[in-house]
Amino acid sequence: MNLLSGRTRILATLLLSLSVALLFANVMLAQSPAPATPPSADAPAATPAAAPAIPAAIAEKLDALDKATKNAQMSGDNSWMLTSSALVLMMTGPGLALFYGGLVRKKNVLGTMMHSFILMATVSVLWAVVGYSLCFAEGSPFIGDFRYVFLKGVGAEPNADYAGTIPQQTWMIYQLMFAIITPALISGAFAERMKFKAMLLFMTLWSLVVYFPMAHMVWGKGGFLQGTLGGVVPAWDFAGGTVVHITSGVSALVCALYIGKRSGYPNESMRPHSVVLSVIGACLLWVGWFGFNAGSALNAGPLATSAFIVTHFATAAAVLGWMLVEWMVVGKPSVLGAISGAVAGLVAITPASGFVKPVPAMLIGFAAGVICYLMVSKVKQMFGYDDALDAFGVHGIGGTLGAILTGVFATKEVNDLRMGKPMGLVDGDAGQVMNQLIAVAISWGLAIVATLVILKICDLVCGVRVDAQQETEGLDYSMHGEEGYNLES
Repeated sequence: MNLLSGRTRILATLLLSLSVALLFANVMLAQSPAPATPPSADAPAATPAAAPAIPAAIAEKLDALDKATKNAQMSGDNSWMLTSSALVLMMTGPGLALFYGGLVRKKNVLGTMMHSFILMATVSVLWAVVGYSLCFAEGSPFIGDFRYVFLKGVGAEPNADYAGTIPQQTWMIYQLMFAIITPALISGAFAERMKFKAMLLFMTLWSLVVYFPMAHMVWGKGGFLQGTLGGVVPAWDFAGGTVVHITSGVSALVCALYIGKRSGYPNESMRPHSVVLSVIGACLLWVGWFGFNAGSALNAGPLATSAFIVTHFATAAAVLGWMLVEWMVVGKPSVLGAISGAVAGLVAITPASGFVKPVPAMLIGFAAGVICYLMVSKVKQMFGYDDALDAFGVHGIGGTLGAILTGVFATKEVNDLRMGKPMGLVDGDAGQVMNQLIAVAISWGLAIVATLVILKICDLVCGVRVDAQQETEGLDYSMHGEEGYNLES
């Protein structure tokens, strides 16, 4: 009896479990969708269900969020670009003014510093009147038209062709700072012997005939050498290797040859009167150059960081390159050599700063330090020209070296302007080196021919060189009626 009742309980449990399982299966089958019947060939196509409309309140909030995001990006980019503009202006005054001022004899310190200072004013006015338009308005492949004369139409709205997240006014003022420092660099070649009024006339004509066309060719929309906006020969120049340094450096050599040597050169001592001033100037140039190169990214993004980093490492390598070769040749590393090496590195990395990685940047900088040292210490002595402050040896040669090596080391891993295609020789595009050589040749040719013509004009109008007595007195007193140092007061 107990055995039968135990079996009965087990059987009842099994039957109950089976009933529950069948009931659960029926429920699941009832909830499963019936298999779709394939439509017949004659059946009309089903109309897709319309997407649910976004409630007006949510759409309004999304639109407000989009506007706030764009405003935040513009504010951040604009802050960086205004800061960069100030940094580049600082490169001219006080940076270049102190660097050049310390390298001349004390009787010429004010006159030399005045070159940099007065160009901050002169070029600014010329830029507002016509310079910006000639550089960045659309026109021919060689020069812009007059649509932006007197800054007409240059306002708070971005110019998407150049910088889509900053006001066009910011782009305009940033580019002005490049236009200011470029002719100021030339003044190092004719230091201590050019008339002030001749210098003003020369720099005005040079900006109109050399700088503005070159800036349009390389950076302006439709320019002959423009890399991304319709150039016939797309050359890479991120921040001014051709536009700034080659044109100014080569023009400096032409000026030095045309005007002639300083009285007493090279037999009399013409040592710098204050390397201390030049060191301060060089440090300001190094810091300001971050605005020059990293600012050329035109936003506060990763490309600006990359340009900032390679600028610093290239400069450091150039200092060591110049110092080491001078140490081996002369026996002592000079302070003047170290700061000259820094400037050489800054010059050489300028065109490449937005295209190369840190290690190639250091190679560019080191090569610039060595080669520019040889130019100013050996080649200049060999040919006997008086490039007083080595504008050609540093800027002309350093800019040429940097422009060519940009074609070698440019890579899409840093700046993918060609959307996955090679950017330079390291990416597999040997043709880019040829494009860079063409850009260098055009820069040299324009600078040589135009500078020589302008000097002839200035010589006919007012004479370019001071007389012997004025040169002996020094330009501080003979040109400006002042002295840089009054130790008796």
